[in-house]
This record gives sequence, C-alpha cells and structure tokens, in this order.
Amino acid sequence: MRKRALVVGLGIAGMSAAIGLRRAGWTPVIVERAPERRTGGYFVGLFPEGVQAAVDLGIADHLHTRNPERGAGANAWSVDRRGRRRPALGFLDQPGGPAAVLRGDIEAALWQSTTGVEVRFGTTPVAITEGPAEAQVLLEEAGTGAQYRESFDLVVGADGMRSSVRRIVFGPHEDHLTTWNAMICAFQLKEQVPSYEASDSIIIARAKRAVWVFGLADHAPTALLTYRTRDIQEQFDGSRVERLRAVFSGMDDDPVVRHVLDSLEEAPDHVFDSVHQVRTERWSAGRVVLVGDAAWCMNLYSGMGATSSLRGGAALGAALREHPDDLAAALDAWEAGLRPFITKHQRTARLKQQMFVPSSRRAEALRSVLVGLARRIRGRRPATEAGGPQALALSGTSR
Repeated sequence: MRKRALVVGLGIAGMSAAIGLRRAGWTPVIVERAPERRTGGYFVGLFPEGVQAAVDLGIADHLHTRNPERGAGANAWSVDRRGRRRPALGFLDQPGGPAAVLRGDIEAALWQSTTGVEVRFGTTPVAITEGPAEAQVLLEEAGTGAQYRESFDLVVGADGMRSSVRRIVFGPHEDHLTTWNAMICAFQLKEQVPSYEASDSIIIARAKRAVWVFGLADHAPTALLTYRTRDIQEQFDGSRVERLRAVFSGMDDDPVVRHVLDSLEEAPDHVFDSVHQVRTERWSAGRVVLVGDAAWCMNLYSGMGATSSLRGGAALGAALREHPDDLAAALDAWEAGLRPFITKHQRTARLKQQMFVPSSRRAEALRSVLVGLARRIRGRRPATEAGGPQALALSGTSR
C-alpha cells in the first residue's frame, strides 16, 4: 500500500516536496490556505543548485528563464547621490551566473508536474497528533469552518516563514525567527523607468535605504524597496504606501525612486514584510518535517530562497527512495546532506545584506569601492569564467 503524505503549502517548497514524494512512490496530498493558486510574483535568481534540482524534479523543460542578453541593450546601472548613473554589477553578475526568473515561473513549472496530485484550497491544519504508526491531522476548511481528521504517514510543513506546522509541532514563531531589523517590499513594475532600456537593472543603495530594479528579457522589471529599522512593529501601522514614501523621503527627488514609488500605488499586489531567518535545531520531529522557509528561511538578501526550496524538495524525495522502509533514517540522511549548504548561505546573507542595503555611510562607501573593484576584475575575465547564463548550462530552458 502506498504511503500518504500531507504537504502543507502550495509554494515552491511544497510543490517540490510533493513531486519528490511522488517520485519516491508516495501519494502526496497538498493543502493550501489560499482560495486559489497564486501567480505572478517578484524577481528570483535561480542558482546552479536550483537549476540542478529542477532537472532532478523533471521540471526543467517547463521552466521559463528571462536572462537579458549582454550586449543587447541590457545593462546594470548604479545611481549615485548626484543622480549620475554608472555601469555596475547587478544581481545576475554574481558567481554562478544565476538564472533570472519570476517566482511565478518556477511555480508554473512545478504546477505542470503536479498533475494528478490532490490539492485542497482554503484548508489549513489546526492540530497534529502523532501515533505509533501515523500522524493524525485536524484540518479546517476556511469557507465553512468545518473540521475533520485524517491520517498520514508523513506531514510536510512547507507553509512559509510563519509556518502553522512549525508552530503546532515545534513551538512559537518567536523561538525560531531571528531579527534582522529590516523591511522589504517587492512588486512588479508596469513599465521600465523612463530613459532606461527595457532590460536594464538599476541600483540605488544608500545608507539604510535602497531601491533595486531588476531587468528581465521579456517582461517588465520588478522592483525591491528595502530599508533598515529598529522598530519593526511600527512599520505595519497605517498605509504601506505612505509608510514607504515617508521612509524614502529625500531620495524621491531621484526619478528612479519616484517612478518606483509611484508604480507601487498602481501595482495590483506586492509583498511587504519584515526580514528574518528561521533557525531550528532539527527540521523533523517524528512524522513531521519542515521544508523551505518553514525550516530555514534563507531570506531575500541571501538570494537562495527558491534554490534551497527546490533542492530541499528534490533531496527529500531522494532520501525517501534510498530508505523506503525507515522514515527516521531517511529524514536524518536528508538533513545531514542539506544542513551544511543551508548553514553556509544563512551565514553569508549578513554580508549580502550590506550589498543590498548598507548599514551606514561608511558601509555605503565601502560597498561602492568593492563593487567597482569586482567589476574591473570581472571585465578582464572571459565571459564564460565570469559567470552568466552562457556558463550555466541550462539545457535549453532559457527562452
């Protein structure tokens, strides 16, 4: 008899885990608190480990990537305090040459591969009780409030940074969320900033405040507003747009910042949240396992959120295939193999935060010097050594 798994969350981590489970011979059932599948989303850089996980999950042929071609009008620009633009290194110029995608591109590719998997929308777990041979889950339907119990051989919490599964089984959010004293707002622009080419990326990184525009090959850019603050709770009071206009007051005389703030008011949706990482001593407890942001939340500064979620789901399926009759051994092997990768990138995220949004004027100046030096070094290296999509070997998935 096929083993059944409940996957909580229909995001990248959840669908990756469901596909991995099905490939291991399990029958996954996905529950999602939202009433329907979310589409669209902001810019995501997918690193080689994520691309390999996409191959392992069998979704690479469906994954639409959007890297602008260098030399075809696509550039990254840094704008200084006097409004002068200078050539810069953008997010896609990092070592490893990440693939440019929208979050929705990854989810669309995953969704195509979940055909036949049962998905229940508007459903959340409210209690999880583990027995000797199964986990009993009390589920609630959002529309009616009706509750019912169901048994599973495994429960996968893939329901984000503020995971309900983690809270139920591992304890309060406060026990696991690290404080970064920073906020982010990400959304899609309707159109590029005037006077820039369609695929240009733009970086305005000031002390404690930064605006990023991520250019794409065949789509309007997406924007990121990020800033540092010591009072996280206050940021959620009142209008988000008014809050951001107040935070970026004094920078909005720059046409790029002004365009981004004006575009936010017209955006159909956006992400506005505080920045955290998730730290847990273990990612599993009995028949419950956490995956993706629920387990480790790399955070946006790391740039590894989507990559780690894909890799986590693919690796979970592989571990269950290798240990088909020993769930504990499978989960131990999965965590032992993945934990060093997660720890490494969680640690480097603090440095990357300085590159996204410097902590002071001195850090801002140092960032400028380091980026300029890196750009000169990179300019002396062959393109295939310097990274970029041509070095990534996407197996024909960039289109």
